[in-house]
Amino acid sequence: MISLSVDTPRPAASARNLLQRLLLSPPAMVALCSLALLLAASAVNSNFLMPGYLLLQLQIAAFLGIAAAGLMAVILLGHIDLSVPWTITTGAMMAAAAGATYGAGWAIPAGIACGALIGLVNGLGVAILRIPSMIFTLGANAVLQGLMVLYSGGHAPVHGATELMRALGVGKTMGVPNALWTWVAVSLLFYLVLTRTAFGRYVYAIGNTERAAYLSGVRTGKVIVLCFVACGALAALAGILLAGYSANAYQAMGDPYVLPAIAAVVLGGTNILGGRGSYLGTVMGVVFIVLLQSVLAVLQMPEAGRQIIYGALILCMLLLYGRSARVR
Repeated sequence: MISLSVDTPRPAASARNLLQRLLLSPPAMVALCSLALLLAASAVNSNFLMPGYLLLQLQIAAFLGIAAAGLMAVILLGHIDLSVPWTITTGAMMAAAAGATYGAGWAIPAGIACGALIGLVNGLGVAILRIPSMIFTLGANAVLQGLMVLYSGGHAPVHGATELMRALGVGKTMGVPNALWTWVAVSLLFYLVLTRTAFGRYVYAIGNTERAAYLSGVRTGKVIVLCFVACGALAALAGILLAGYSANAYQAMGDPYVLPAIAAVVLGGTNILGGRGSYLGTVMGVVFIVLLQSVLAVLQMPEAGRQIIYGALILCMLLLYGRSARVR
């Protein structure tokens, strides 16, 4: 009589493997790096661990996080949106202008509508005209820059932020910055759409193989356009909050955000070629980038040095995640 025995994994080994997978996941890795960076910075300056300082960093992170959320939707498709800098500027400037011209109630809807319109143009150019997203959005960014310079005459805009924009940018509710509450609301909505709806599954499917998704019945063009619209609208919302934070919209206010936003998305584990990524990783990437910016500011690192560090981080994480994907 032959008896067959099947080796079952031991509970300790299973727990150890699960712990290894969690620690090697991009969100966990970035969270650990953020904690290490925070502890190292607190050794130089103890203010880094003060609750007030941490809340301020999260408030600043909200501007970057909202822009990064929209950018992640486009990157999951395997595309990129390089018009984010001047979409941020356009949304802020048009919101301030609409508030001064038509009343404060029109400011935020007008700014978000301008961002959505920019995203619609980008989406149609990529989905219908089949122009590479990097080329089309880079051209759109140049057009927006020219339009805003023409609108302002090359000078600082004369319209300031409305009271509601200031309240969202610098105000607090229950001791928590309103900008952070806005980021939390955007994050919950974005997470639910990506993980609990058919639209979210379509986004991942298109990022993996657009042709296969199309042959499966997915209206790929519609999904691509909607993701670019969301990216433009969220970039404009980030600009509106930033204008409220600084009490005014100004030219090139979005330029410092494009590379950190891409870095946050890639650091969080989103595949730059699309099809893979989690929003929790993007949130962790945003927190890490903001902490890194704060540390570099304390160290008086020049802007050129910061750009070099952002670029090096993107390259390193691409190499690391690419290697881990091949191993799996």
